[in-house]
Amino acid sequence: MTDTSTSPRSTGSGRRPQAGPPLLAPVAAFAVTTVAYTIVNRETPHPDASGVAVLHYAQTHETAAEVGALLMLGSAVPLALGAAVLYRRLRALGVTAPGSAITLVGGVLGSVALALSSIFGWAGGRLAADAPPALARALADLSFLSGGPLYAATFALLIAGISVTGLLAGLLPRGVTWTGLPLAAIGMVSLLTLVASGFGFLLPIVRFGGLVWLVFVAALLPKTRHRTRHQNA
Repeated sequence: MTDTSTSPRSTGSGRRPQAGPPLLAPVAAFAVTTVAYTIVNRETPHPDASGVAVLHYAQTHETAAEVGALLMLGSAVPLALGAAVLYRRLRALGVTAPGSAITLVGGVLGSVALALSSIFGWAGGRLAADAPPALARALADLSFLSGGPLYAATFALLIAGISVTGLLAGLLPRGVTWTGLPLAAIGMVSLLTLVASGFGFLLPIVRFGGLVWLVFVAALLPKTRHRTRHQNA
């Protein structure tokens, strides 16, 4: 039977479930490091650039590549932390369906994708002058694929988990949840960038649109649930 009580579920010891630490802190850190990375690496060669161009950039922008890798790796940590806090918050609000777990999995996988991208980017920025251009192009491709399509698809899981749960359980304003659903769909469609570069314009929509959306979620998601409807959403 669906629980429609007006207070959060209690634990077995009679204590109320804990909602976890403030959600805005890791989300804000994720936003700041993401924007900082974009500014530092704004001149990075495009995915269709030649290996020679990529190698030249690595040799003339080594500091920017290293700082960019540091910032991207730094953004991976608060994303994972934010996903964990979101999962704990949803569970404390009575969500028992897969939405909360999908949110956690999407956030963790998105964090891994960013970490991989930073590792490949750092390695590509330290290539010697006599390194083969093909190696520079391969490292750049791996960095792009992990930080682009892979990140967009996994981050889409986080967005979908929150949006569906927030919509069915009434945890977020409908405008926020209905905005998240197309963002999640765009994240999945952006995987087509692997076979058609024309879909690449979708990647920044997910990265920055999803970032702004997540800030709104962090600010609006309640810590307690005074009226619980559709408890098992």
